[in-house]
Amino acid sequence: MYPGTHARSTPDKVAHVMTGSGEQVTYRELDERSNRLAQLMWAAGLRPGDHLAALLENNVRYPEVYWAAIRSGLYVTTVNRYLTGEEAAFIVEDCEARVLVTSAALAEVAVDVARRVPGCPVRLMVDGVAEGYEPYEEAIAGHPAEPLAEEPMGETMLYSSGTTGRPKGIKRPLSGRRADAGAGISPILGPLFEMDADIVYLSPAPMYHSAPLGFSMGAQTLGGTVVIMERFDPEEALAAIERHRVTHSQWVPTMFSRMLKLPEEARTRHDLSSQRVAIHAAAPCPVGVKEQMIEWWGPILYEYYGGTEVNGLTYIRSEEWLEHRGSVGKPVLGTLHICDESGAELPPREPGIVYFELPKRPFEYHGDPEKTRKAEHPDHPNWTALGDVGYVDEDGYLYLTDRATFMIISGGVNIYPQEIENVLVLHPKVADVAVFGVPDPDFGEQVKAVVQPLEPGTAGPVLEQELLAYCREHLAGYKVPRSMDFEDELPRLPTGKLYKRLLRDRYWGKTESRIV
Repeated sequence: MYPGTHARSTPDKVAHVMTGSGEQVTYRELDERSNRLAQLMWAAGLRPGDHLAALLENNVRYPEVYWAAIRSGLYVTTVNRYLTGEEAAFIVEDCEARVLVTSAALAEVAVDVARRVPGCPVRLMVDGVAEGYEPYEEAIAGHPAEPLAEEPMGETMLYSSGTTGRPKGIKRPLSGRRADAGAGISPILGPLFEMDADIVYLSPAPMYHSAPLGFSMGAQTLGGTVVIMERFDPEEALAAIERHRVTHSQWVPTMFSRMLKLPEEARTRHDLSSQRVAIHAAAPCPVGVKEQMIEWWGPILYEYYGGTEVNGLTYIRSEEWLEHRGSVGKPVLGTLHICDESGAELPPREPGIVYFELPKRPFEYHGDPEKTRKAEHPDHPNWTALGDVGYVDEDGYLYLTDRATFMIISGGVNIYPQEIENVLVLHPKVADVAVFGVPDPDFGEQVKAVVQPLEPGTAGPVLEQELLAYCREHLAGYKVPRSMDFEDELPRLPTGKLYKRLLRDRYWGKTESRIV
C-alpha cells in the first residue's frame, strides 16, 4: 500500500507528527501534497529512472518528498544534512539529480550546492526561499492533487557513509511494479517486527539515513502513524513515547547508552507501557548496555544486522539474545559465510569477513564497477561483503567483532576495537569512546582510546588511570589501551555512525582526511 490507499480508507488519520513543533499531517494531506510534487516533476520532464535529491533536516515535508518520488518511478537520494556544500554537491551531481528539495534551515549549504551544481533544473526550498531556489509551497500549489496516470514504483539510491573516501550511491534496479503494490521493506515489517496499521512508530534518528527512512516510510505503507523527532534528546525521547503512546521505535546503541545514563528520576518519570517493540541496529550493541535495556524495558528489543545494500539480513529477539549474548542473530535473508582474506571459509568461532549469499548480487555502486567488484567474494560473485568482521557459533548465530579496516594488529596479534569500546562505554563516567591502533616502533600498532567524558571537567590523568584500571579488570592485558586521550565530543553523527578514521588519521600523520 501507499498513501493514496490510506487516504481513501482513513483520510483523517495522522500519517506523521513532529515531536518538537507538534505539526501533524493526515493521510489525505500526505497523498495530496505528494501528488502535487509528483505532477510538478512530471511536468518538468522527469520520467521513471530519473533522480530526486532531498537535502533536509528532519522536516514535516520529508515524507511527502519521498512518496512523490516513489510514486513517480524515480530514484530518491537523501543527502546527509551535516555535509558541507562541497560534499553535498558531490552527491547531488553524482546521482544526476534533476530535482533538489532543501529547506531554509540549510540555506547556507543549499545556496553553495546550487552554485556548484547548476545543471539540476528544478530546485525547491521549503520554509522560505534563497538564491537559486523556488519556494516549495508556491511551486507545488500550481499542480493538481490527483495521482499521475501511471504510477510505477521508484526506489532509493542512498550513499555510503564515505569513511574511506568519496561516498558511493547504492543502486538497486527498479522493480517494475506499481507503486501501490507496497514499497521498500514493508513486506518484512509484519512478520519480523509485529508492525501493522495500528502502530505508532517513533523515529529519533535523521531521516536521511537508510534505516529511519526505510522503517518510517514502511510504517506509512502499512497505514501506521510515524512520530518524528527533529533531533534526538534522551529524555525527550522518553517523553515522546509517553505523549504519543508509541508502540514501536528504532534506536542505535549510543542512544541506549545516553538514556541509561540519565538520572534515575528522569528515567522513571515517564510512562513507557505502550511500547511493544524496540528495534535496534546500525552498530553492535555492547552486551552490558543491551542487558540493562532489557532489564529496564523488558524483552521487547529486536535486533537486526544488514546494510543499505540489502545484501543480507540477520535478526534476533530478546529471548534468543539472552541465550546468545552479543549475537546479532541468524540470517533471515541470504546465507552466511565467514571467510578469511583469501576467500576460504572458516569454522565456527573463527573471525573473518562476513559474506551473504543471494541468488544474484542485489546492488551495484553507482558509477564504480571496481568498488562493486571488491564487494564480491573472489570465487563467488553472488556472495557480497560490507567490510564487517565476525564469526558464527555452533548454532549459526552471527557475532560481529569489528570493521575490517579498524582491526588492530599489534605484535602479530589481532585486536578488535569494538570489544574494548564495549567495556569502556559501560563506565559511568564515559559518554562515548573510540578505540583504534596508533603507530608503535616495536609492535607495529598499539591500542589507543579516545574518550568523551560524561562530565567534560573530569578529563585528565586521574580519570585516565581510573579507566585504564577498569579495563584491566575486564580485559586481557594485551587489549588494554596503552594510552588515552580525551575529547569534548567525538565525531559521531546522530545516525550513530562514528567517523573513527578522522580520529585515527591524526595519529598516523594524515591530514587529507575529510568527512565526505
